[in-house]
Amino acid sequence: MPAVKGDGMRGLAVFISDIRNCKSKEAEIKRINKELANIRSKFKGDKTLDGYQKKKYVCKLLFIFLLGHDIDFGHMEAVNLLSSNKYTEKQIGYLFISVLISASSDLMKLVIQCIRNDLVSRNPIHITLALQCVANIGSREMAESLSIDIPSLLVSGDTIDSVKQSAALTLLRLLRTAPELQMGEWTSRIIHLLNDQHMGVVTSAASLIEALVKKNPEEYKGCVSLAVSRLSRIVTSSYTDLQDYTYYFVPAPWLSVKLLRLLQNYPPPEDPSVRTRLTECLETILNKAQEPPKSKKVQHSNAKNAVLFEAINLIIHMDSDPNLLVRACNQLGQFLQHKETNLRYLALESMCLLATSEFSHEAVKKHQDTVITALKTERDVSVRQRAVDLLYAMCDRTNAEEIVGEMLEYLETADYSIREEMVLKVAILAEKYAVDYTWYVDVILNLIRIAGDYVSEEVWYRVIQIVINRDDVQGYAAKTVFEALQAPACHENMVKVGGYILGEFGNLIAGDPRSSPIVQFQLLHSKYHLCSPSTRGLLLSTYIKFINLFPEIKPQIQEILGSKNNMRNPDVELQQRSIEYLQLSSKATADVLATVLEEMPPFPERESSILAKLKKKKPSSVAETAIETTKEHKAMPAAQINSDSQPTLQISSPSSAGSADLLGLDIGGMSAPVDSSSSGVGGGQSASDLLVDILGGPAPGGIGAVGVGTTNGLDSSGLTVGAEENFLKFITKLNGVLYENDLLQIGVKAEYRQNLGRVGLFYGNKTSFQFTQFTTSISCPGQLSTQISVTEKPVDTVMEGGAQVQQMYNIECISEFTDAPILNISFTYSGSNQKLHLKLPVSVNRFMEATEMNADSFFTRWKALSQPEQECQKIFKSTSSQDTELTKAKILGFGSSVLEGIDPNPDNFVSAGVIHTRNQQTGVLIRLEPNKQVEMYRLTVRSTKGSVAKTICEFLETQF
Repeated sequence: MPAVKGDGMRGLAVFISDIRNCKSKEAEIKRINKELANIRSKFKGDKTLDGYQKKKYVCKLLFIFLLGHDIDFGHMEAVNLLSSNKYTEKQIGYLFISVLISASSDLMKLVIQCIRNDLVSRNPIHITLALQCVANIGSREMAESLSIDIPSLLVSGDTIDSVKQSAALTLLRLLRTAPELQMGEWTSRIIHLLNDQHMGVVTSAASLIEALVKKNPEEYKGCVSLAVSRLSRIVTSSYTDLQDYTYYFVPAPWLSVKLLRLLQNYPPPEDPSVRTRLTECLETILNKAQEPPKSKKVQHSNAKNAVLFEAINLIIHMDSDPNLLVRACNQLGQFLQHKETNLRYLALESMCLLATSEFSHEAVKKHQDTVITALKTERDVSVRQRAVDLLYAMCDRTNAEEIVGEMLEYLETADYSIREEMVLKVAILAEKYAVDYTWYVDVILNLIRIAGDYVSEEVWYRVIQIVINRDDVQGYAAKTVFEALQAPACHENMVKVGGYILGEFGNLIAGDPRSSPIVQFQLLHSKYHLCSPSTRGLLLSTYIKFINLFPEIKPQIQEILGSKNNMRNPDVELQQRSIEYLQLSSKATADVLATVLEEMPPFPERESSILAKLKKKKPSSVAETAIETTKEHKAMPAAQINSDSQPTLQISSPSSAGSADLLGLDIGGMSAPVDSSSSGVGGGQSASDLLVDILGGPAPGGIGAVGVGTTNGLDSSGLTVGAEENFLKFITKLNGVLYENDLLQIGVKAEYRQNLGRVGLFYGNKTSFQFTQFTTSISCPGQLSTQISVTEKPVDTVMEGGAQVQQMYNIECISEFTDAPILNISFTYSGSNQKLHLKLPVSVNRFMEATEMNADSFFTRWKALSQPEQECQKIFKSTSSQDTELTKAKILGFGSSVLEGIDPNPDNFVSAGVIHTRNQQTGVLIRLEPNKQVEMYRLTVRSTKGSVAKTICEFLETQF
């Protein structure tokens, strides 16, 4: 080995060489243990070690630590090196302390004293080493101990520029650790660093001052004039004037951006001279943006545009100079058609803010056609999202119909990730700028027709409020929904709206033979068997309203109310409604019936619930000027039938509303929406969460946890690695990411009703290249093919880069089953064949319907299922938190109910459900007993079929 020159450490080099030459892990550990023993003996036994030897051994310890081994000695020797006057020894000491000594170490007080000694020394190299160590550790104790030393160093006239830079950044680090840190007497002197002759000091100080300003703007307002002055000198200089700080012909771009951001913390300067100078700076930046580029390098355009966009942000923040605002808008308009995707994105984002200014709103509207084109042609979904935001922001009464029409047209092919937000925005714009409310009704019904799955309760509640509050639109709304319900494929939200409106105003169109009372009733009832229990409850309320509006069809309605399917319905809510409505229609006089079932009164005026949801979903995208509420904004429809002379008949949502429903289907009947925390969907996950989850949220276990970097790895069962774990995560939820690797993301969104289910898979191509020969197939192992029926909709064999494709599966449960269908996916990427074998997230509990019962009923049935083969019991260790609300959410997500007040022990959970198959129903009773002291569970499941009890018990065990 050649001799080590200079101040090199030959012993260290030899040790590193020995480690690299080790042939096995065992040999490496043996060599390291030998070296550790040698170093330990040297530190303990040899009192004559000089600084060089201490440095060498401390370096070896540092190297061993970086190899992943624990170091439990040598810390004191490293601290002793800090007292050395030699740079290399002090450097190694500080390096060891920065890496190995924690902020809570007992040695920290001694370290801080050594640091203070170096800070007050006159050696700039020692000062810089100490500052670097403080910045690396940045503990609260250091912040409190050095809060005077570092600021004084920063403002001292004797301190050299490089040390000032380090001091400013170190102080910024401590300020982030201890925000309450006060500068006190140093305030005015710190802000004057913006006038320093050294540009590096100014750049470092600008970062520090911005952090201080955010904490206390008033105390540092003197920095405004200094920042404007410095900015003026930069933007008016030639790139040759600041050669050391010019980046690809752009003078000091980083400092310019920092100064522009600093000024955004204050209103426009009050001093006319400062304000004029700032305006000139901004005009100069806008003028330079129009000049031909001085270089074709991308670095030049990036630096130039960074300064430009920050200047535009400042112009928008000031919002006081119409000329600057219009010029900024025109400049951004040029970027809308730029070949660089990032520039188009930033331009759309900034124009969203410009659209909210009264001075630039009209200028933004001139680019409407360009934005609409971007919405239709952009390949990047994030750019299309910004285009939607900008159309929403630029909309007013003059262009509302055109923008809403374009957004409706695009909605039919829009990405799933932005559909729900688009629906909310279209609904808000249609309501806010509706001159003719018949147009508003048409827009909302079109929304339901085009994107019914993404129309939330707030949207259809809102159209009902407006129709009820406006007499002039009630007849048109009744006629329009009647026509919409005649479509062969009618979304359930349309049935809800139609049922509500016809129940209130069906009499307004009853004169036409084509929409006579019996025709209206038959049309609504033809949808009844296709709807969820909540919608059926709403339709039953419509039927009782029909009895009041159209006495001539009372016998037909009473026949439906009294049918066995309704009177003995396993859903307690439907059964109760049927019985009560039948009795009400049979025993109440016409006057009482008319009073109880009179028209809903107008709703009180409140902020639009749609707008409130959009604010909650994406507050940053809803500008103040775009969210002014109009006089017509009302509250959500109340869940009741009002009466002036009789007690109010409350129509509540089914108590089994915890049954999962993630395709936009309402669970609460005519009531207000059920709180998401009790929805039972993956612990309260909403439909909007699903969209984020599918198109950008973390995969189960985190992106990269399963299958990242490989598509063909199989486990011992022949499935893709991680398939079993991901399948189990869908036992208590219906949506999320089933699988994700570096090429493909697969999202799931499912809905079940009795023995039928519908599972939507969303395949997302994460690459920029085509997938070809993309095929999917389902295989049912063993007897599964006779237990369930799976039909799939074919998917296109070519998937473009960045595209997302949806595939629907219809599932029927023929008999109870234990296995899951296997989803086989094959495609070609860059000439390489990729295959995946996953479990389709379909389990027998998905066909379970939650059941409500009282304590007597529960324990009567519990005792009746007392045969050993009818019970399965497991005692197991808890694998997750035993939080009561989380446990309830999991049980609800599993598909069964949570029966309150049943078990004598309030800590226990009891639950009931009915599993629907093609020809029979199987009851299931569940009792979960947590022991929080020892973190254990006892789970007991009883069922009329022992195999069902065992399967349910095994599935539930995996969730707790």
